[in-house]
Amino acid sequence: MEEMLASLQDSEFLVELGGLSIVMLAAFAVYFVANWAFLRAIRRLASATETLWDDELVRAGVFSKLAYIAPAFVVYYGIGFFADFSETFVDHVRRSAIAFMIVIGALALTSFLAAGERIYDSHEEYRQQPIKSYLQVVSILIYLLAGLLVLSVLMNRSPWIFVSGIGAMTAVLLLVFRDTILSFVASLQIASNDMIRVGDWIEMPDLGADGDVIEVALHTVKVQNWDKTITTIPTHRLISESFRNWRGMSASGGRRIKRSVSLDLQSVRFLEDAEIERFEKWSLLSDYIKRKRDELAQANVGPGIDPSVSADVRRLTNLGTFRAWIWATLRNHPKIHQAGYTLLVRQLPSGPQGVPIEVYCFANDTNWIAYEDIQADLFDRILAMVPEFDLRVYQEPSGSDFQGLALPVRSEGNG
Repeated sequence: MEEMLASLQDSEFLVELGGLSIVMLAAFAVYFVANWAFLRAIRRLASATETLWDDELVRAGVFSKLAYIAPAFVVYYGIGFFADFSETFVDHVRRSAIAFMIVIGALALTSFLAAGERIYDSHEEYRQQPIKSYLQVVSILIYLLAGLLVLSVLMNRSPWIFVSGIGAMTAVLLLVFRDTILSFVASLQIASNDMIRVGDWIEMPDLGADGDVIEVALHTVKVQNWDKTITTIPTHRLISESFRNWRGMSASGGRRIKRSVSLDLQSVRFLEDAEIERFEKWSLLSDYIKRKRDELAQANVGPGIDPSVSADVRRLTNLGTFRAWIWATLRNHPKIHQAGYTLLVRQLPSGPQGVPIEVYCFANDTNWIAYEDIQADLFDRILAMVPEFDLRVYQEPSGSDFQGLALPVRSEGNG
């Protein structure tokens, strides 16, 4: 037993292990002191100032990661105080400490970038042009550089040796980072062409996206659909495929109304004199009726026109008058743009579903709820006014229509 204890005391491994344990205990003590004193002071200082950037740096964990640098320095320099340690052992420990500091530095830098992104997004004028995709590329480069430096330090080789070997692995790297490269190029094109911003309403039916953009990252773009589901779109798909962005509509201040009312062709006819006089009393049709009367009076006295022949005489129709009333209604509507936007009421080609009268105009409120209210109120009034012109809205026959056409059933015993 005495010989065994003597051999253990003389063992170089146990001596080095004991010394390393002392250094590690000192490193842990320094970390707890730094974490307790340094971080607490930083948090108090950040909360006492009115600036935003220091709070974001604390929230992102930049200083908490930097606190790990102190124990790494203790290990690096503390291991040199033991003269009995071999140079090889000291060299291994110091290179491990340097590698640890490189990893901590990379993590601190990426946390700093995350804090920078939040500070950038806090400004309203910059929020619509996200930089998250660029920061993700920078983070990837930081991790690659950190990994390269860690390998060179641990293997005690120049980093240029690994860099020169990358050329032979280019094909493999391109395959591994294919999506990242495509997404990065797509992000550059999206940013340079201002194709998408956070808050834009986009439609991409092939991928089930129809809603607001909530995040633009390197690899993906997140869209919150109107049913509150989230659709994730690969960034490069926005370049290779088409999508609709409604930002132009929102920025213009006008949202298009394009809807038609189909009228029964059998209800179209000429107006009687009494009806013309009645419409002339309407404020919306008064100018139209007067103008049309003068126009028709001049047209109907031309050479070769026989007033007794109905085909030779031009007359007002209930359909044309109804169309003029819709146009005048739009012209006097407070929620419809009157200048700078197309405003027309046109008759589309008639067909099996009657003759469509289409309203084409722009509401001056782009909010979805307000827009639907404007459109619904407008067509509620149009549909309710159709009978005033002795017209009928076309509607395909339903069950009740066929039921009204059914022959009465004979009762039993009535021959």
